[in-house]
Amino acid sequence: MSDAGASAHVRRNREHWETRSAEYQERNRSQLNRDWTELRWGVWDVPEDELRVLGDVTGLDALEYGCGACQTGVKVAMRGARVVGLDFSAAQLGEGLRTMEATGVRFPVVQADGERIPFADGSFDLVWCDHGVMSFADPYRTVPEVARVLRPGGRFAFSIISPFVVLTTTPQDEHVSRELKQPYFGMHAQDIDDPEWRTTEFQLTYGGWIRLFRANGFVIDDLLEIRPPADATSTYVDPEELPWSRDFPIDHVWKLRKE
Repeated sequence: MSDAGASAHVRRNREHWETRSAEYQERNRSQLNRDWTELRWGVWDVPEDELRVLGDVTGLDALEYGCGACQTGVKVAMRGARVVGLDFSAAQLGEGLRTMEATGVRFPVVQADGERIPFADGSFDLVWCDHGVMSFADPYRTVPEVARVLRPGGRFAFSIISPFVVLTTTPQDEHVSRELKQPYFGMHAQDIDDPEWRTTEFQLTYGGWIRLFRANGFVIDDLLEIRPPADATSTYVDPEELPWSRDFPIDHVWKLRKE
């Protein structure tokens, strides 16, 4: 994929994933690759059958928007969707091909910038991601692009870190807190400069998201704030953050429909 025309944050995030993909997959493999028959959401791995984000996907043309190593795409394909995966990282897509080899489930993937989706208008019935493109690209560019490639009545669902996490941490913090540390108003891009995690990530206020969705023709069907069970485990966060996550959502899922 050429970086020509890509935003500075897209280039930065792509560099991160090209260099950190193997380490990320190794650290989280036990969670990402467990039980191929069960689709799950968020850092606490809450089952789709409990949240009912996607519902019946049989026969849908579906785009995984930031497919990474294709674990979620495989699970959605196993539920009957015609899946296409998109990711900007060649390293992540390489891991995805190994996932398909291991599971025997195959679908096309494309290496591309999520802010410039290389598909025609009205190509898909469903666009979804679990902490995919929507975490690492500018929503003022991604939401119009998703609206463009969806058919009327098409569904858009994505999980993303909750504003509660942004508000109760700084980019230098290792853990969430119970104190407000950053302003709510003005949230947009945030650079994270940890030596192990150098990315630019995005968040808006709740009102900012709603206005952006409505301006691009989306109806909001639900906002699912994920509360893990008391015995939940995760490869993404430390066990001591479970009590916090039982009181405040670490992540949530927007569930939208194109008018």
